[in-house]
Amino acid sequence: MRLEYYSGTEAFGNDVLEPLLRHEEQNNLLISFARNDRKAETSGWLLATVKDDAGSVLLTAACTPPFNLVLAETDNRPCPAAVKLLASELKTMRRMFPGVLAEQTLARRFAEEFAGTGRYRINHSMTVMRLDRVANHTPSPGAARPLREEDLFFVPYWSRAFAEEAHVEQPGLDASIEQTRKRIGADTFYLWEDRIPVSQACHARSTMHGAAISAVYTPPPYRGRGYASSLVAELSRVLLERGNRFCCLFADTANPVSCGIYRRIGYVDRCIVEELQWLP
Repeated sequence: MRLEYYSGTEAFGNDVLEPLLRHEEQNNLLISFARNDRKAETSGWLLATVKDDAGSVLLTAACTPPFNLVLAETDNRPCPAAVKLLASELKTMRRMFPGVLAEQTLARRFAEEFAGTGRYRINHSMTVMRLDRVANHTPSPGAARPLREEDLFFVPYWSRAFAEEAHVEQPGLDASIEQTRKRIGADTFYLWEDRIPVSQACHARSTMHGAAISAVYTPPPYRGRGYASSLVAELSRVLLERGNRFCCLFADTANPVSCGIYRRIGYVDRCIVEELQWLP
């Protein structure tokens, strides 16, 4: 068994895409790192695998600072020796990252090895969900539309509110405005409008055969009217019509309302992933 590091995404992708694609919706984050469709600068990234003696990948790891380490075991087969090897090596290197994101049992096994019992906490538990066909759905009043220039006055604030509720890293306001501006005209960010904008969702990233939806947010005054489910259903339909075989998303496991909304429009549970954060 050996640990292998990669200096770029091309070699990393050559080794990991095939095993990751066997559970494509679950591994959508790692697949997006390996594909690097946005041509991001990767000099600070951690890209690694643990392989068996025959060269087969047992464990895939990636970290794009300042975010969490993301892990996947091939075919979800537990491999304690691979987890222990990676954790030990990263501790020796004093590689710093705020936590780990992985399938629930893998996240906890890695945290025990890397941080130790009682030295981490569950920051967020999420259900990975997949949709292959949009179920029959009666939309709420209004319609979906792409992001426009005038939406810059409120969408960055909505996106920051989403990040706070979803327990994810929040960019500064200037960065959020710039991120939103880049999506104008890209046909990836949609709003549901019922005389006024009332909900948002975006096509966050692509896998080999699917599309991941994120940033689903409805301001509190407009909740309970079906706007988010209508928007996600419509965005999912659009993404399938563009040739994607499926759509996927992360739903807050602790929020039965949002999980139920997604199930009613055709999403099905695949697995639970946890984000664990290290304690001081």
